[in-house]
Amino acid sequence: MLLEAVHTTGIYCRADCTASPLPQNVEPYPNAIAAEAAGYRPCLRCRPDRLPDGAGHSGPPAVEQAIELISEGFLDRRTEDALATRIGYSTRQLRRLFHQSIGASPAFVARSRRAHFARRLLDESDLSMSAISRAAGFTSTRQMNRVVKETFKFTPTELRTKRGKNDRLTIDGGLRLRVPYEGGMDWPAMLDFFGPRATPGLEKVTDGTYRRLTTTCGYPGIIEVGDHGDGRHLEITAHLATFNSIVDDVARVRHLFGLDGRPPLDLLMADPDLGPLVRRKPGLRIPGSWNRFETAVRILLGQQVSVAAATTLTGRIVERFGRSFDVGSPDLSRAFPSADTLAEASFDNIGMPGSRIEMIRRFAAAVEDGRVDLYGSGPLDEITGELEELPGIGPWTSQLIVLRVLRHDDAFPASDLGLRIAVGRLIGEDRPTGAKVAAYAERWRPYRALAAQYLWTSLHDEEL
Repeated sequence: MLLEAVHTTGIYCRADCTASPLPQNVEPYPNAIAAEAAGYRPCLRCRPDRLPDGAGHSGPPAVEQAIELISEGFLDRRTEDALATRIGYSTRQLRRLFHQSIGASPAFVARSRRAHFARRLLDESDLSMSAISRAAGFTSTRQMNRVVKETFKFTPTELRTKRGKNDRLTIDGGLRLRVPYEGGMDWPAMLDFFGPRATPGLEKVTDGTYRRLTTTCGYPGIIEVGDHGDGRHLEITAHLATFNSIVDDVARVRHLFGLDGRPPLDLLMADPDLGPLVRRKPGLRIPGSWNRFETAVRILLGQQVSVAAATTLTGRIVERFGRSFDVGSPDLSRAFPSADTLAEASFDNIGMPGSRIEMIRRFAAAVEDGRVDLYGSGPLDEITGELEELPGIGPWTSQLIVLRVLRHDDAFPASDLGLRIAVGRLIGEDRPTGAKVAAYAERWRPYRALAAQYLWTSLHDEEL
């Protein structure tokens, strides 16, 4: 959503704000960060600070990769120099790209992220100021006070007094937060996807809710995600020993449920084949990942086996190699093993052929030593080509990893059996070849990933 800043008041608003400034006093901005970097503060009436975190952020691949890292807390623990090195740029080059694309430095983006999350906690929780500062990723309450006042022109204490009567979310023994998104959300379809893929011991889908074990600062806990019911938010319930840096868990929720950067529907809706599917489910989104390595391994385990078999294999790996925790829930008791653990793991009697075991080990080692970057960006062919240099990884696997883990809009695993069946029904042919499916899917560029999700979902709908 485009934002509008008003010169005479120093405030930026949503374009549909009920305030009516003179047109000559208004300047458009693509996102909240750009407006704040120019010195404007968010409107207290239309609350543009409540827009989804990723709204309006776009730019060259290096900037998008950096924003992904920042959104998951990279600059809460490291410097701009470290961020630039991770992406392969000098600090000066990266800052220049950020200013050209967003109008602010990477450090400013990170500060804004922390300030906006603190504001949400001030509105929706009764956490103390010190607890909010830690939860939002600040190093101290004093730092939070300064940054929040710079961003909103009010202190945290003043902002809390301004919250609306319906802002606060109450819960006994935990923390409840709204997670905003723009556009529709087909929550039942999302749970239909994750339900049969939920890893035993690690995650579970039940009663309209996604639940999983997570660890924060070494302490285990449970995150629950459900539909808030207003068509604009999901709702997180966190049962954690500490809420320190829960801002990072919220970022993982956003990635897992595809809440940021949803492609426009116009192209697919106008397509004579996909149009009816899109109109029937306009809120369909592409499932992502909570833990990028975890999802990538799950995709590797899914090669040439059913969803149920891949779920069983993933559960065995978590049971054997994942760290055990007691969080008072017998069905959620283990964390997913790290890359260094699986790189050295013995998979004897786990039910996989030797070639697949070796593939998992080598992939884990490549992630651990940095040869595979699960935050990578760039041209689709370049990313998939790098993945396919590893033994056992072909086009189906690389495209699916790029689709769900790196969230590339145009990823499309054309050889996937489900896509072959779905496209075959569109063209009146039984299971066309992957090459024919790929050729047919050219009409859906540059949003083939969302097209694939609609095709997969159409198969599920026909089974009901």
